[in-house]
Amino acid sequence: MSLTGLVSKVFHPRQRELERHNNEGETLQREVLKHLTARAADTEYGRQHAFNDIHDYEQFVRHVPVNTYEELKGAIDRMRHGETDVLWPGRTKWYAKSSGTTNDKSKFIPVTNEGLQHIHYAGAYDTVALYLRNNPQSRLFDGRALILGGSHSPNYNLPGSLVGDLSAILIENINPLANLVRVPKKQTALLADFEVKRDRIAREALTKNVTNISGVPSWMLSVLDRVMELSGKAHLEEVWPNLEVFFHGGVAFTPYRQQYERLITSPRMHYMETYNASEGFFGLQSDPQDKSMLLMLDYDVFYEFQDLSGESGEHPIVPLWGVEPGRNYAMLISTSCGLWRYMIGDTVRFTSTNPYKFVISGRTKSFINAFGEELIVDNAEQGLQYACQQTGAEVLEYTAAPVFMDEHGKCRHQWLIEFTRPPQDLCLFARQLDQRLQAVNSDYEAKRYKDITLQPLEVVVARPGLFNDWLKQQGKLGGQHKVPRLCNERTHIEQLLKLNA
Repeated sequence: MSLTGLVSKVFHPRQRELERHNNEGETLQREVLKHLTARAADTEYGRQHAFNDIHDYEQFVRHVPVNTYEELKGAIDRMRHGETDVLWPGRTKWYAKSSGTTNDKSKFIPVTNEGLQHIHYAGAYDTVALYLRNNPQSRLFDGRALILGGSHSPNYNLPGSLVGDLSAILIENINPLANLVRVPKKQTALLADFEVKRDRIAREALTKNVTNISGVPSWMLSVLDRVMELSGKAHLEEVWPNLEVFFHGGVAFTPYRQQYERLITSPRMHYMETYNASEGFFGLQSDPQDKSMLLMLDYDVFYEFQDLSGESGEHPIVPLWGVEPGRNYAMLISTSCGLWRYMIGDTVRFTSTNPYKFVISGRTKSFINAFGEELIVDNAEQGLQYACQQTGAEVLEYTAAPVFMDEHGKCRHQWLIEFTRPPQDLCLFARQLDQRLQAVNSDYEAKRYKDITLQPLEVVVARPGLFNDWLKQQGKLGGQHKVPRLCNERTHIEQLLKLNA
């Protein structure tokens, strides 16, 4: 029996336990809420909001307000300076610097011991458990895991306290045994300079028996391109013949899928999406044939959802058992990291409620609604995928923003796209994108009617490397940093267009 065959037995109890997600979602979530409020009852926040008097969800809603980062920022900063028992019991030593925001202000998300173990590492464990369940012939543990991470730095110079990318915090605190099966070495993984790190990772991994890779698709692709340059091979399986899975998350995989499939041609290759953010680990692709993800309900995360689909203009907040498939929701979380009814900024759409499965539809701040069109990232991904299929193009990175009025008094959407394979006919690509957006978004279709409100969209071709150059200029190259996809104003796109000139 292979090493993976022996190790996989360790995951069998959890695989059976996860079956509770199929029909006990409400029970699991009520148990989580009870645990969280009881555990934090004696914190400053718990006393202020009478956690001892909370015995059900309805009382929780009455006692605890909805929070954005701005409401919790003061408490978090005090925690960063060493205060204890503020939002969660004890002292919190680690803070994930979030790049999930569309503005330049950094967010410092607390990562407590319990959050680390019962949310983040729990998600990593379940990723492997579900993958092995779906792939019983796997040889995952018979080789190395190539795991990308960011970097960290001291937090206010407090002893043992760190701030940085979540991935760096996870690597810093990982079980030492895991370092025996991962690559690169810890010193390399935590380097701050991504360009130096990229080369070192590629060189360290080149001769290893890599069976699985994990990371953000854009940054992993950059590392793999360097591996190919160093190896001189045509396909990645020639370098790592036992490579079998890419665990990916952080950004939508759709724009990158064709590039990965061209780079890795092995029929044994699998792709598994994870929903892990600085604020927590929330979802896993439990079925390889289904692009939606299973919402993880028994971690230290209690979920609520604000309905953004309401025709009346009202946006009610409901617990998990109040959601309906097909509606667009903003997600709120309460966690053992001290986030309470926290607006995470992501939007989701449920595809099933038994079990609770969903797709990420976008971000509450990543959309274009300059003219009532309500264009979200999910629409954009569908439109680009269709335009690529129709024209043979491949998209690497993109962003889009409104043109409120040009010199002719015309309004439109402007798309700045970096192609790995440009379309032969850019005008055709733009038409196909525009038509698909109208097909998937009735509000956009209405605004495009007879070109009255919105003119046909414009596609500007970005030079190779533009988005990486912009991220580098912003000090956001590597780690978990992302290109903002849709913006309701033109700050980012104007910076990019200036660099593109």
